[in-house]
Amino acid sequence: MTPRLAVTLGDPRGIGPEIVARALAEPLDARLTLIGAEDQIAAILPDAPDVRRISVGTWNGGSGERADHARTLRAGRITGHAVEAAARLALGDEADAIVTAPAHKHALHLAGFPYPGHTEWLAHLAGDVDVAMMLAADELRVVLVTTHVPFRDVPSLLTTERIVRTGRVTLAALRDWFGIAAPRLALCAVNPHAGESGLFGDEEPRVLAPAAAQLGAAGPLPADTVFVRAMRGEFDAVLAPYHDVGMTAIKVAAFGRAVNVTLGLPFPRTSPDHGTAFDIAGTGQADPSSMRAALELAARLGVRRASPPA
Repeated sequence: MTPRLAVTLGDPRGIGPEIVARALAEPLDARLTLIGAEDQIAAILPDAPDVRRISVGTWNGGSGERADHARTLRAGRITGHAVEAAARLALGDEADAIVTAPAHKHALHLAGFPYPGHTEWLAHLAGDVDVAMMLAADELRVVLVTTHVPFRDVPSLLTTERIVRTGRVTLAALRDWFGIAAPRLALCAVNPHAGESGLFGDEEPRVLAPAAAQLGAAGPLPADTVFVRAMRGEFDAVLAPYHDVGMTAIKVAAFGRAVNVTLGLPFPRTSPDHGTAFDIAGTGQADPSSMRAALELAARLGVRRASPPA
């Protein structure tokens, strides 16, 4: 069957509208709903009558970030209302998956959407479900146990319970969305050399090892080898204890081709692995590769959601 995708254009000042347009220049086997500012969605696939369009305001404000309170506020409202409209479509069974172009957190907060990121925001819209952030590419899949938090807060947030909860969400998604019957997880250590038997910290035996045992995961394994082993095919996904160790691994492995996937929602959500790039918005320099990868992965996962295996 043909999957139904709801696609948001992201912050209207950034590269979202142009990378969506360029990513959709090649045919995609999906039924599209474009959501964003009226003038920006109208410019994408203008000769495609089968594309549904949902306007959440008008922009006509140009690209690039400027220190203008009213402009930032309007951009945040357009971005936020687009995401909420896409979520309503997916929750109402009018879309099989959603794809979100990059947003700007300051603008969203200013507009009254006070979430650390799309992951936490969509979890709330779906009924405060347990979710996890995966970065996926052909070479590697990484799932973050803690996401957008200061590094000083990681030790208090990195609990056995949290790791197990993230791991269970990951295992379910690998089975149900990615079609892996018996997923193989690895848990990345938090300390150098996995703590070196307590010499560099005790989080590995005290917190991480019990979680790995409950999940049937390998580890905790040192960060300097676990991602290489996963890329060689030993694991289907790696649980990363904090944001930058996981993000660095996936971006070194597949920069420009990786896709952000929110796991645990009632529907798949994907996005490109980069931000709004205000500095190059409107210059024609933006690379649409990650957005195209996000659209293609959403289409594949959307088919599985719409037609689950018997």
